[in-house]
Amino acid sequence: MKLILCDIFLGEWIMSGHSKWSSIKHKKAAVDSKRGRVFTRITKEITVAARAGGGDPAANPRLRTAVQSAKSVNMPQENIQRAIKKGTGELPGVHYEEHTYEGYGAAGVAIMAEVLTDNKNRTVAELRKIFSKNGGNMAESGCVNWMFHKKGLILVDSDKTDEEKLMSVVVDAGAEDIKTEEKTFEIITAVEDFENVKKVLETNKIEFAMAEITMIPETALKVEGKEAHQVLKLMEALEDHDDIQKTYANFDVSEKDLGEPDK
Repeated sequence: MKLILCDIFLGEWIMSGHSKWSSIKHKKAAVDSKRGRVFTRITKEITVAARAGGGDPAANPRLRTAVQSAKSVNMPQENIQRAIKKGTGELPGVHYEEHTYEGYGAAGVAIMAEVLTDNKNRTVAELRKIFSKNGGNMAESGCVNWMFHKKGLILVDSDKTDEEKLMSVVVDAGAEDIKTEEKTFEIITAVEDFENVKKVLETNKIEFAMAEITMIPETALKVEGKEAHQVLKLMEALEDHDDIQKTYANFDVSEKDLGEPDK
């Protein structure tokens, strides 16, 4: 498969300002049986975060977020400490490189994948194969990242609080927007306000299901039917790759297209 140059797709756009993919991933994570896969991903992030900013979570926001993610999936404390020590050099460990790859799925959906790998050439070859097999193409760097903005994203299940109380707590702390997405409130923050918003939620004893620095698209492209299933299959294949830490995409699908495709 060839690496394609940047292409502009003109289709039906939904001016929603956020992608449904983040919500889909959250739902899948809630019922994900691949705990070993989740542990591996978080362990890598802890190690790289500790290598980049030191082993003290209190002084290293990236590490603090990674440790919170580890605790949210009940990762044993000894595993967390081992990963930190591998990052600081107190224990031997693999050196991972950070890379971001871009591409397109069916219907021109823009996709970004953040990777931690100890073998860049192997990873690139495998990602090309995944894109090609699922109706997509990898693209040159810069082709799609301009469609996304780096933001803080915090998900709060709607049974944990009501919208009025949530707004009163987070707006003054720096939240840029709050969206209702089915049974979840999505809180969007600037990167520099992310930690502060998390802190006020904790202070007010409002539990959040997920909190991360993410890439949010300016607009979401509506995909339906066969194309929706192609895109979902591609995203799931990318998520299952051992070297991929996070995936981002600018598509929106209906509930009916989240089920099995028609025969």
